[in-house]
Amino acid sequence: MVFYRILWWIAAKGSALVFRARVTGQKRLPADGGYVLAPSHRSMMDVTLVAVVTQRKIRFMGKAEVFRIPVLGWLFRTLGGLEVARDGTDRKALRDAMVMLQAGDPLVVFPEGTRQNGPKIQPLQPGAAYLALRANVPIVPVGIAGTEEIARSSGRRLPRFGRVAIVVGEPLLPPARTTSAVPRAEVDALTTRLAEELQQVFDEALELREA
Repeated sequence: MVFYRILWWIAAKGSALVFRARVTGQKRLPADGGYVLAPSHRSMMDVTLVAVVTQRKIRFMGKAEVFRIPVLGWLFRTLGGLEVARDGTDRKALRDAMVMLQAGDPLVVFPEGTRQNGPKIQPLQPGAAYLALRANVPIVPVGIAGTEEIARSSGRRLPRFGRVAIVVGEPLLPPARTTSAVPRAEVDALTTRLAEELQQVFDEALELREA
């Protein structure tokens, strides 16, 4: 935990300071217990910046390719990264994610899957909603604005030092279930709710960044 705290200050808090991150809505996060953090995704900078919303140790789910990137892959694992196969058939990763959530750890899942472009949230994958339903934990949308301009500007190899804004939304509580089975209809319904709320906090983050 001490090593995590050191890396948190360097990677998360350091990135927030460098990119003048404005963060709102942190008080909406559950004070204890597991939950799924579901951020928008516009660049790899989102990985470190989303961690600044809480001082609790958080875990991450990310595609296997990220773990093969020198330095970044090591950092991702050290910060609690969980490698997931791109085709979505990684049952071990799902089991490990369930263990983390049920143990009370916050877990970051990027519901758009891969990095996207522009101000519109793209169709979400069902994994974040499924995990929240299966573990019976809240899912929290997080809008992160400005990272696309920092790390993905056309023709630039070095990051720009622009401003970032992060907005934490209200937790979405999964409906109570009486069995361990997770109906697909409930996954689809929660995914739809998440998409609407994620677009809202992303819009708020874009506005906050320009304010």
